[in-house]
Amino acid sequence: MNPQRFVSRYGPWAVVTGASDGIGRAIAVDLAARGLSLVLVARRREVLEALAVELRQRHSIEVLVHAADLSSGEAVEQLAASTASLDVGLVVAAAGFGGSGPLLEADLATELGMVDVNCRALLHVSVVFGRRLVTRGRGGLVLFSSLVAFQGVPRAANYAATKAYVQSLAEGLRLEIGRHGVDVLASAPGPVVSGFGARADMRITSGLTPQQVARGTLAALGGSSSTVRPGFLSKFLEASLSLLPRWGRSLALAQVMHGMTKHQQSLPGGTR
Repeated sequence: MNPQRFVSRYGPWAVVTGASDGIGRAIAVDLAARGLSLVLVARRREVLEALAVELRQRHSIEVLVHAADLSSGEAVEQLAASTASLDVGLVVAAAGFGGSGPLLEADLATELGMVDVNCRALLHVSVVFGRRLVTRGRGGLVLFSSLVAFQGVPRAANYAATKAYVQSLAEGLRLEIGRHGVDVLASAPGPVVSGFGARADMRITSGLTPQQVARGTLAALGGSSSTVRPGFLSKFLEASLSLLPRWGRSLALAQVMHGMTKHQQSLPGGTR
């Protein structure tokens, strides 16, 4: 899609959640370069403000900062209210976090918070802004799934389950609202080298860059597929796993997770 058509279909404003770091930040930078004005959403206001200054100066666009923790429904409603006067044509829901290690040894509050952010908040954002996009008659909604969304994954059981929810939601929404002119896309990247790994306590030493994920995701928006595997690595890993039955995929990813969380097993007390 050429830049002018992209702005016409998905502009003039885009809302990007999780915009302070990683994939969300890379998406925001890419959209700014395409000429879309932005609403940047994340918890860390100072980081968002610095990014907003950079994007305004570099691309001469409007950028609004909305600092919020989207794990509460009230925060999503506040975001909707603060953007009510804007002609939002694209929503990229990149906010989310993961964890690693045996689920029964994890902090339950953290795991429930992961469900709140990765699933509940994403559903709330999708419904609130999806209604606006349908009324508008055109636009796009991008939800971030993952390579781990297509089977259970030991040592990331809850995180993988939240991404399975995202994948299923995107596929269903695409068929529901696509006929109203709204493009819905699930992006399912493989491992990404970003701040995500540190928060999840995983050692991701090689993988995709956030920029690769952003480019591949936005290039697929408006295409014929409901899901994109951005970057060569994502496509290679998915092709390799597709040769296995579902239980085999789980076993293969168990080995991957074991390698990325090996350092946990040398900690005092065992696994975390």
